[in-house]
Amino acid sequence: MKNNNFFYLTTVLLLILSCSEKRSIGKEKVEKSGVVILIQPFKDIQPESIAKVTEGIKKVYPNVKVLDAIDFPENTYYKERNRYRADSIIKFLNKETKEGFVTIGLTSKDISATRGKIKDFGIMGLGYRPGKACVASKFRLSKENSDEQFYKIAIHELGHTQGLPHCPEKMCFMRDAEGKNPTNEETDFCKKCKTFLINKNWKFNSI
Repeated sequence: MKNNNFFYLTTVLLLILSCSEKRSIGKEKVEKSGVVILIQPFKDIQPESIAKVTEGIKKVYPNVKVLDAIDFPENTYYKERNRYRADSIIKFLNKETKEGFVTIGLTSKDISATRGKIKDFGIMGLGYRPGKACVASKFRLSKENSDEQFYKIAIHELGHTQGLPHCPEKMCFMRDAEGKNPTNEETDFCKKCKTFLINKNWKFNSI
């Protein structure tokens, strides 16, 4: 009888350990595969701009999906300044984004957020660090190379969602705009930011 009890307990323990190991392996696979980036265009943005931003992101993070364009939720519009509130957009996108995904909203409309004592400060993009959602706007970019600049804003905000702070390197995509548009001076992620993103499963040719 004692032998039977011992055999039973041993079998149960082995099953528990086996299930626990499978769960941990599954979790490890999810972490290694990284998140899926969802590109959520709003209906005002041109398809050409969406395509160029998507192409740029896929070069460093191939796991990308473009969603159908949607209207802005009514609560995101700030009538007094004819703008859309970036924080409200992010809250909306965040609710729609499941675990394992990150959503970036793309728009050509002017967006804003509260900055210090300024209630409604015009911005090019906003992303929480870390977070599941961010937004980038084409409104304040130069006309000559706006699509290239738009990609840089998008990749900057996606960097924030991955946990990257602003970077002191002037050439880095993660540099703080400080209320201006320095995107023409930005050429790439710096080595430190790039290494950080590689650990998040981003793909770069070299560091």
